[in-house]
Amino acid sequence: MSSRAITYLKDYQPPAYRIEAVQLHFELEPTQTRVVTELSIIAADVSKHEPLVLDGEHLKLIKLTLDGTELSESDYQIDSESLTIKSVPAQFTLLIETELNPEQNTDLEGLFLSGENFCTQCEPHGFRRITYFIDRPDNMARFTTTLVANKERYPVLLANGNCIDSGELDNGRHYSTWEDPFLKPSYLFALVAGTLDVLSDEFITMNGRKIDLKLYVDPGQLDRATHAMESLKKSMRWDEEQYGREYDLDIFMIVAVRDFNMGAMENKGLNIFNSKYILANPATATDQDYENILMVVGHEYFHNWSGNRVTCRDWFQLSLKEGFTVFRDQTFTADHYSEAIKRIDDINLLRIHQFAEDAGPTAHPIQPQSYMEMNNFYTATVYNKGAEVVRMLRTLLNKEKFRQATDLYFDRHDGQAVTVEEFVAAMEDANDIDLKQFRLWYSQAGTPVLEVSDHYDVIKQEYVLKVAQSIPATPGQSNKQPMHIPFAIGLLNAAGHEILATDVLDIKASEQEFVFRNIAEKPVPSLLRGFSAPVKLIYDYTDEQLALLMAHDTDVFARYEAAQSYALQQIQSIAVALAEESTVSVDTSYMQALAHILQATDADAAVTALLLTLPAEKYVLGLSNNVNPVLLHQAREILRKQIACELSSELEQQYIKNKSDTDYDNNPVQNGKRRLKNCILGYLSLIDNGECAWQQYQSANNMTDTMAAMSCLANCESPHRQVALDDFYKKWHENPNVLDKWFMVQATSKLPGALIQVKKLMNDKAFSAHNPNAISALIGSYASANLAQFHAASGEGYQFLANYIIDIDQVNKMVAARLATPLLGWRRFNEPRQKLIKASLQKILAAEKLSKNTYEVVEKALQN
Repeated sequence: MSSRAITYLKDYQPPAYRIEAVQLHFELEPTQTRVVTELSIIAADVSKHEPLVLDGEHLKLIKLTLDGTELSESDYQIDSESLTIKSVPAQFTLLIETELNPEQNTDLEGLFLSGENFCTQCEPHGFRRITYFIDRPDNMARFTTTLVANKERYPVLLANGNCIDSGELDNGRHYSTWEDPFLKPSYLFALVAGTLDVLSDEFITMNGRKIDLKLYVDPGQLDRATHAMESLKKSMRWDEEQYGREYDLDIFMIVAVRDFNMGAMENKGLNIFNSKYILANPATATDQDYENILMVVGHEYFHNWSGNRVTCRDWFQLSLKEGFTVFRDQTFTADHYSEAIKRIDDINLLRIHQFAEDAGPTAHPIQPQSYMEMNNFYTATVYNKGAEVVRMLRTLLNKEKFRQATDLYFDRHDGQAVTVEEFVAAMEDANDIDLKQFRLWYSQAGTPVLEVSDHYDVIKQEYVLKVAQSIPATPGQSNKQPMHIPFAIGLLNAAGHEILATDVLDIKASEQEFVFRNIAEKPVPSLLRGFSAPVKLIYDYTDEQLALLMAHDTDVFARYEAAQSYALQQIQSIAVALAEESTVSVDTSYMQALAHILQATDADAAVTALLLTLPAEKYVLGLSNNVNPVLLHQAREILRKQIACELSSELEQQYIKNKSDTDYDNNPVQNGKRRLKNCILGYLSLIDNGECAWQQYQSANNMTDTMAAMSCLANCESPHRQVALDDFYKKWHENPNVLDKWFMVQATSKLPGALIQVKKLMNDKAFSAHNPNAISALIGSYASANLAQFHAASGEGYQFLANYIIDIDQVNKMVAARLATPLLGWRRFNEPRQKLIKASLQKILAAEKLSKNTYEVVEKALQN
């Protein structure tokens, strides 16, 4: 078992030695790769004579030479995580020769094989699985890399930077040498070698420089690479226009690989991508896939400045690059699709995943204070809440002042490894503003709660809003200070007309009052417009107020939130009735509000789809304690069917209105129409036993419509159900990325027997037991997205997941730790399920040779 020592932010010390230059030479072989590393090293303080400690894991040391003298075993010590040289001069050259077995590296960290191609993943600590090194972000060096391999088997040889040399060698081998002129930490190192097709293009920067663009994919996949290339060029232009950031190398490369733990990696000049975020055409990719590709390509490209040129001092600063860059990719994607729809999609992602983190045993601040395994902190808190904090900064400053601040940040810290405090300091210094209280967003965990009440004085024509903020206790943090919260509001009159446009209130105290004068009638407050802060809002709206906001609010999020709140009331009411075995009913006024939305003639189709979409089960689950998730699912399904029955005529009219026989086009208008049509298809399938879905499946000319239809069929007892599933498999069984959708649809089916089907599919020849995408699509989807089946009263779902986690932990510890997520919030469930989940967690914790990745998350779940 690996060491389970905890690393603390408070203990940070700069490295005793600094590696200034790195020369890497790889002799690539699947089972015996040789790496010769030449390091130019200098002591941080020449007056101290400390041992040199280098990080290293799973390495076979062949030779170690200091300034030309080979060291003997008595000169150094090696353990499972490091190499220590007892005595070194203040400045020296160290030559290290190591041997690796990429073929056996199923953890997919360091150098490994994806199919028959070599590739790397070094963030956060993968480089130490390639060679001994000071493997931390604040050790920045210049890298030169030479790759040598058999030319027939590995015709493509890539590394960071610009290619400065290449040529032929004896015995059918060839080489290429790459030089990266910019300082970078080891986590940004990358290499790729293999047989790949390439899509070539170019980009002319704002200063007239020509950049060669290369996108590498598996042979035969070039027809699915065009959208990613166009997304890259849009990203490069957008970063110039919005942030003034120009690309710096002569070439920018992307490589798509099937086996990858992450979505993508921003290695300098050589981005390595999970192929699901590159490959797309209308037949194989949904609208969401297209948008995700644009977003992820943008995200990794934007890291060239927010992460590479300016990087993290240590891993506690991860949100410095990830939160900021997620904000950048969100606004970039919004500029190319629908801004309002993108915003709500991002909000939903945050509220489903990050709010659950904040309310659970692994709650942590955006800037964590400690970790056992850094891979466990690539979380929704660091990424998505981190992005919301940056968005709040822009709200407080305004767009122009925010741009001035980012200019200062990039210029001030170019080539440096810095902290979140320095990021906020740039915001302060560029705008002469004090953000001391705002910095609490980085150090305090938990989701703030805003309780709002109001009063209207008819005589004075004054409207008073009272706002009280609180933050629940989280592990290690029981007493919280008030946060600085930008709270955007508007006011509507009884006719739905806006009488106060969006006003951003500064919430800084535990309790505050805001007085609005010359208000002619008691208004309806439109609160938290645009989701101006990542908080939970409590306000006692009446049904009439919710209906008015749903129909008339000018802020799309406020309209959507009113619809969600109204639907949530119905779900909770039905759940209570089911628990008490009393009569179930749905408010007539709610149905009338939905009918009004469906009958609107000038509505945006995508917005209408959002207003018709009920709150996600996982979101509702996170709002309560002592929950019976099966009962919750039943309540939501009853409401869905009631809507389908009562509004069938209106739904059918909108479905027909938004059908299209034209060729697929990926644009906001057509995407919105498909979104509404397929939302309605879900309702219609509840009352026609999937007949409409079957017709759509047969006639669909794009994957968006195909998947919507197949998902509907997978969730009903239609005679066409198995026919559609078999047909899809026959078409796509040789395309792993597409077949992952097939696995996911069956894993999330609400019909009885889902677990039996999951176990059966695990034995399908198309399922790859070592591929993170496939595991996520089948096992992960069942456990995280199929509440009705996974949380069955028998507890068999929990037992299945626990056993799988124990097994996969020996293969890929990062995947195992992620799979444990559905079990971590066990305390929110009702008592019988708490006992069953706790037993499963205890079984995992007791497993032999459990990785510290999985141990950390499970141990926290049981302790907190």
